[in-house]
Amino acid sequence: MTRTFSAVEAARAIAVPTADSDKYSRGVLGIVTGSQKYPGAAVLGVEAASRTGVGMIRYLGPERPAALVLARRPEVVTADGRVQAWLFGSGTEPARDEAERAALLERLGQRLPTVLDAGALDLVGQAQGPTVITPHFGELVPVLAAAGIETGKDEVAADPARWAVRAAAETGVTVLLKGAATMVADPSGLRHVVRSGQPWLATAGSGDVLGGVLGALLATHGPALQEDPSGLADLAAAAAWIHGEAGSVAAGGAPIQALDIADAIPSVLRALLGA
Repeated sequence: MTRTFSAVEAARAIAVPTADSDKYSRGVLGIVTGSQKYPGAAVLGVEAASRTGVGMIRYLGPERPAALVLARRPEVVTADGRVQAWLFGSGTEPARDEAERAALLERLGQRLPTVLDAGALDLVGQAQGPTVITPHFGELVPVLAAAGIETGKDEVAADPARWAVRAAAETGVTVLLKGAATMVADPSGLRHVVRSGQPWLATAGSGDVLGGVLGALLATHGPALQEDPSGLADLAAAAAWIHGEAGSVAAGGAPIQALDIADAIPSVLRALLGA
């Protein structure tokens, strides 16, 4: 029987720096998100990742979102270089030119822990490292279709646990299926159900924030995941829990926007570490 993911488990996912830590040992996250059409996704993901505890972020997206990212977070590096994990796809679309595709495939070939979101979900078959995909119900449909399985958004919504398990089995990756209850499955089956959060989280850009949280957790555990990827589902569930709890803290019973969720992340981590 799958248990609901708890705060105690979420706390274990937070990598606490020591006196010997530096920005590289704390994890470097590479982010390729946002577009000329949807530049805000890059800002939201970078903001969430920066507040979840990485030592450095390398943002390698288009010029317009890069300018917005730097305006919000001047410490972000926009030069290519060594990373411990990748976040791809938030605020992008699958249509890409040959140069973009070649760059993505080169990075996917590095075998690093990877988050594929939104416009990068079509690349699931190309990911060579420990990988988490983060679809909502509608986005899971084409992922399944690519594996030869026909279904629809309403069917997925009616039984998300079943479809998350099916998608993980077919793709060979960890699936974080977003919803009121988030399902986390890997090829071994359903691993976690995450019920933190509240309906105010259903707002534009909320998923971009989740991607940033998850990318940061993968980067801070990058070397360990490459040696033993079995902890990937636990980190995915922890990201969903932190994201949901940050939404609850930010809302306080009132409407919120996505950036409010990111802003509340440090207080959530502070409470987890204090406990």
